[in-house]
Amino acid sequence: MATNIHRLKPRKVATAGPGTYEDGAGLRLVVSERGARKWVLRFTIHGKRREMGLGSYPDVGITEARNKARAYRKMAKEDGIDPIEARRAQPESIPTFTTCAARYIRAHRHGWKNAKHARQWVRTLKTYARPVIGAKTVDTVSTENVLKILSPIWTTKTETAKRVQGRVENILDYAAAHKYRDPLNPARWRGHLDKLLPKPTRVKKVNHHPAMPHGEVHAFMAELAASDSISALALRFLVLTATRTREALGAQWSEIDLEAAAWTIPAERMKARREHRVPLSDAAVAVLKAVPQVAGNPHVFPGNRHGRPLSNMALLQLMRGMGYGVEGSRGKYVPHGFRSSFRDWSGEVSSFPRDVAEMALAHAIENKVEAAYRRGDLFAKRTKMMQAWAGYCEPKTSTKVVTINPKAKPSRKGARP
Repeated sequence: MATNIHRLKPRKVATAGPGTYEDGAGLRLVVSERGARKWVLRFTIHGKRREMGLGSYPDVGITEARNKARAYRKMAKEDGIDPIEARRAQPESIPTFTTCAARYIRAHRHGWKNAKHARQWVRTLKTYARPVIGAKTVDTVSTENVLKILSPIWTTKTETAKRVQGRVENILDYAAAHKYRDPLNPARWRGHLDKLLPKPTRVKKVNHHPAMPHGEVHAFMAELAASDSISALALRFLVLTATRTREALGAQWSEIDLEAAAWTIPAERMKARREHRVPLSDAAVAVLKAVPQVAGNPHVFPGNRHGRPLSNMALLQLMRGMGYGVEGSRGKYVPHGFRSSFRDWSGEVSSFPRDVAEMALAHAIENKVEAAYRRGDLFAKRTKMMQAWAGYCEPKTSTKVVTINPKAKPSRKGARP
């Protein structure tokens, strides 16, 4: 019988793909399509087969899962007690911060933009919060504990520190909602930590993405036009639409209406989580028509992997190859900086109103009153703006040359006396 239990190795538990894996004696590991892992115990009580969850990995490790399984099997076999009913009858214990954080993430991860966001949550909490409060039960986390987490990084890694503060605050609110702790949140910023720590805006050094001066964009686009690579076409499209790298590379043919010259980006791919319509200039449409469509790949700018778009690094690598970037001899400019190039052009060169440019960049309206009254997306005005931007930065495909004869006499037709 001993050979039929403890079949799983720790590495297998941590790396197994979607499916069900038996450890023996009714204990199994279930891995979902999204990679979530949980322990399940199958047992028989009073002639009925039952299943009960023993917790999620890695909150419950393989040794703890086996110990729980052993105790519950004994309860069912020797004592004739249904472990599920017995567990329900017991008052729920107060979870540790790490356990509560894992529950919060599982409950909210489907509402987040992407898997990367969930990984960032796990990584920051593991790095900064867990060493200080990970093993503490959530009802014992204090203001002093929170300050111990934040103080060392508040002035040196301000943006990260503010994110950690917000995440700890959310988790402790979650704990309070489940009645694990007092509703007074020691990680609350407004009215609490803002009295103990300086405002992030006072200590944070803003690092803007290096942006190419708008007057240099025309020459840059002419250089890009000499290449027919997917990366070059994608970068031209990004510049012409003033969109973010992730939005441009994630574009799908189903979002594009060439006849209407419009590109509708769904809310889930936008930073502000609102659908955004982008008017396509003639130059942007020409770029799209030059992109080869790959069968089975819905993306406008396909990558090397089947069914996937270009990598987020593709445009950055292209610019580095052209002499731009951190160590570039031609400037430290990066793809995202072209949004600033567009914004500077709109304010310094064009005569379009500020709100049209802000709408083109899909910036959130911070003034709640203004946001409440704005209904339209200024699409018609933005269409003219994007056409003007394309005319400013996209190289002309043909130029008419007019020869003037200096000896010719000016026509008198239509001249006034």
